[in-house]
Amino acid sequence: MLEFKFVKCYDVIMKKLNLKNVVWREGKYYVAQCLNVEVSSFGKTKKEALENLDEALELYLEDKKTPKLTHIEQPEIVSSSFRYA
Repeated sequence: MLEFKFVKCYDVIMKKLNLKNVVWREGKYYVAQCLNVEVSSFGKTKKEALENLDEALELYLEDKKTPKLTHIEQPEIVSSSFRYA
């Protein structure tokens, strides 16, 4: 005899995080990186890289009750140049 256990959805408290991510091409792959936590991933397309990043973030945040996040307001890409030996 099969028994089913039902879990009431309203007993689960879901938290929502708004994270800032960047994606760029590196060689033949795209790299996606979260700016709020040190998590990144890659894929053959931008879409794949971002989907893989979502999965990596889910795994990273899975067991963290209060994740340590860096607050990012308005990220901006700024170029710099320097000399090195």
